[in-house]
Amino acid sequence: MKMLDAFIIEEIKRREAERERMERQRPKLEIPRRDRDDDDDADREEGAEKPQRGVVVIDL
Repeated sequence: MKMLDAFIIEEIKRREAERERMERQRPKLEIPRRDRDDDDDADREEGAEKPQRGVVVIDL
């Protein structure tokens, strides 16, 4: 089995490290998740309307 040159191996490691560094610096938005057990349906009156739910798409 033939091995890759040391230069190629180091270049691959360097590119992987650079990609990981860029990923860590990339801004992230964490949205808190609300579990279904936390729903306040029991606290609402029986005749009250349920709030509208939907999906929001944010295109940067």
